[in-house]
Amino acid sequence: MSLDNLLMRLFGHPQGLLGRLGGYIMAHTKGTFTPWVLGLLEVQAEDRVLEVGFGPGVAIQQLAASTPVGSIAGIDSSREMLEQAEARNAKTIAAGRIDLRLSSVEHLPFDDNSFDKVMSINSLQVWPDAVAALREILRVMKAGGKMALGFTAQSHQPVAGLTEQVTAAGFYETRVVEIDQGFCLLATKLLVIEGS
Repeated sequence: MSLDNLLMRLFGHPQGLLGRLGGYIMAHTKGTFTPWVLGLLEVQAEDRVLEVGFGPGVAIQQLAASTPVGSIAGIDSSREMLEQAEARNAKTIAAGRIDLRLSSVEHLPFDDNSFDKVMSINSLQVWPDAVAALREILRVMKAGGKMALGFTAQSHQPVAGLTEQVTAAGFYETRVVEIDQGFCLLATKLLVIEGS
């Protein structure tokens, strides 16, 4: 098995025993990075938030704590990650505040204009068509909604060209914030003003 294939089975598209191990590693190595991205996203108590590529469900758990009157949804293409995230968030799922689904970012199983905020960490680099996926994210966001794409240093995601991809998908007000552990690209869905 090549190193690239191994890394994909651990982290990119977690599968089987390697996928379960990858989920464990992801759950215990992002430290302060995930809360930092969530802080940039400025989640409010009543927000409806989507996480794309939720992995073992650590950010989902943190989002649920930040939205006591809101709701959280997530998609991941890995059955192993879905099982880990469901186990980690079982009580909040049972309470009806979290909706986790097995799906791809290219075909989000949600209605147009459903979410106030969308986030993803270390996921875009494995999307087959990033611009098409970003357009699909834009579709499910409410006007004026905010997106945060976080990348740890270990993701090896280059900053160069990312703003252009996000802008090509239809987002505006893009900005990149960098720290030692990685960076986050923030973008907004255009707020349409009646009569303009």
